[in-house]
This record gives sequence, structure tokens and C-alpha cells, in this order.
Amino acid sequence: MIKIKKLSKFYGKKQVLNAIDLEFRKGKVYGIVGENGAGKTTLFRCISGLENYKGSISSDFQNLKDHLGLLQTEPFFFSKITGKEYIQLLANSRQIKLSNIEDKNIFDLPLKQYASTYSTGMKKKLALTAILLQENDIFILDEPFNGVDIQSNLIITEIIKRFKELEKTLIISSHIFSTLADTCDEIYLMKNGEIIKKVKQIDFNRLESEMKEFTIGNRIEKLELK
Repeated sequence: MIKIKKLSKFYGKKQVLNAIDLEFRKGKVYGIVGENGAGKTTLFRCISGLENYKGSISSDFQNLKDHLGLLQTEPFFFSKITGKEYIQLLANSRQIKLSNIEDKNIFDLPLKQYASTYSTGMKKKLALTAILLQENDIFILDEPFNGVDIQSNLIITEIIKRFKELEKTLIISSHIFSTLADTCDEIYLMKNGEIIKKVKQIDFNRLESEMKEFTIGNRIEKLELK
């Protein structure tokens, strides 16, 4: 379990997270939605130990980052590392012994090729494969479906469902509401660095309707399309 209390983050004088209180439980899948700039990625980086912050983040683990796999929106790769070497590197960081990496290549990636030459979608699938094989207890997936082909999206959705069965904790952001509705137990709506709404699965349809009304409003009419 992860408990977040009064989490705030500033970049200089600009506040991007404002006194956030959240709790993530074992065996649950949580969705985070919000417009670009709402603070989702910054929240994920704070939980993952990549940013300094005010407030507190506690968990059942002594060192949370050693049990957490973070899939970033735009994963970083060294210029001269192959796909296979990248997977092995992340496994080594957790002291995980991997054998037959090629057999675990569920996205059919060119593992002998330099990862820096991969397409955007291929990079995301490589980074995801690597953290999946780390045997983490908690996964934070920042836009896992963005830029990835339909077939891979189906695979990712089933992976999320399998991890739920294995009682992992998953926190996911996505601009594709339907993918969250299919997998999440709760969805949190972020705006301007704050959690403004928490919704359980039974009310997902209502939240989607509210988001459409809030986002679209009368903007289409303003175009006076003909």
C-alpha cells in the first residue's frame, strides 16, 4: 500500500502539485486522468523517487523505488544499447536472473537492434517489457496506450488484468478513457495539480459524460463548421 499525504511540488515559484492526499492499495488498479499539464507525470515522478517534494509518501516497503516499475511517457535509452541489453540491464538492477529473453519478447521487438533507433511505439513496448520482467510489486504506467498499435494495446490491457489477479498495485494515466474503464477499480480526476474527483467503477460512465461536457462544451459550435 502507498499513502500520500499533503504532497506538493514546486518548480521555482510555480506550484504543479497542491496538497494531494491519495492511497493506493494492493491488488487494485487506479486511473489518473486530466488535461495536459494537470500534474499527472509530476505526481508519478514524485512517487517513483525522481523528484523532491513537500509532504510525505509512505509504503509497506522500506525502499519503495526498489519495488516499483515506472513506464515513462517517453522512455530514455542510451545510444549504443540494444533492446536485449536494455532488458538485461533493468533485470540486473533488481538482481533478477533472466534466461531466454527472446522467448519473453511478447511484442516481437528487434532485440539485436539499437533501442535508440526504435519507433516511439517500439520504445514504449521495450521499456514496458523490461519493467515487467523486474518482478516489481507496484507499476506506474504513464500513458501506456499512447503511440502503441491496437494489437499491443490489447496485450497491455490483458497484462494489467493479470497483474490485478496477482495482487500487484497499478497506477495508470491515459487520455483514452475506455482503456481505463476496462481495467481500473477507481479513477481520479486531476486539474491544476489537485485531485478534484475520485470515482469508483460503478460511476465511470457518469464521469466520462461529465468530462466530455466539461472538455467539449460549445467549442465545436464556435468553429461554425459547414
